[in-house]
Amino acid sequence: MKTLRPQKSIAGHTLSNTAIKALLGAAAFGAGLALTLLAASPAKAATGNPEAAKAKVAMCIGCHGIPGYQASFPEVHKVPMIAGQSAAYLAAALTAYQKGDRKHPTMKGIAASLSEQDILDLSAYYETLGKDLPAKAGKGGAPSAAVTALLQRGNCLSCHGENLNKPIDPSYPKLAGQHGDYLYVALKAYQTQGSASMGRNNAIMAGQVKGYTHAELKQLAQYIESLGGDLKTVPQSRFK
Repeated sequence: MKTLRPQKSIAGHTLSNTAIKALLGAAAFGAGLALTLLAASPAKAATGNPEAAKAKVAMCIGCHGIPGYQASFPEVHKVPMIAGQSAAYLAAALTAYQKGDRKHPTMKGIAASLSEQDILDLSAYYETLGKDLPAKAGKGGAPSAAVTALLQRGNCLSCHGENLNKPIDPSYPKLAGQHGDYLYVALKAYQTQGSASMGRNNAIMAGQVKGYTHAELKQLAQYIESLGGDLKTVPQSRFK
């Protein structure tokens, strides 16, 4: 005689073994689906806090908070204006100094002391700094034929956008109105390869500037400085 296994009950209802297996299978499928959907959900991107940066910004304002302040490495030039610059670009630049893709002893030392969150906070702070101030007015008109040819050769507007002030990607810098002597030094740095102490490692920019002479880079940088744009130096209270 065949022995029957006892049936089980849930909330007073008797279930057969077949029904129990079906319920367990459905539960397992539901759990698996939930885990799959959870794994497919994108992780929330880390964001910077401009307010938190106010406690960290002292190391920056000694150079970037003084209008016309000059650095001497690798040659004398004004430090870049970073207020109004894209946070994504500033974070990328600080990370490049930290990793050694941009070689600069002062900036490497500063960047090395920053956590990932510090970098995000400082970048967000400078993106918003000075937004209540008027944009920098341009000094010149249309580019000369020579400058137009230089811009076209490097396809500058294809990445840095309209008037070199609206990059197609937030990790690309706004250029319009930036100090010409800084731009000249930065552009030459992309031509410097294989040095342990100087230069910038960026394959795209290295390819773009490879065919320019130093005189052409200087001419290009001077034109870009003449453009109106969002970049500015905002004096901090202790340095006004």
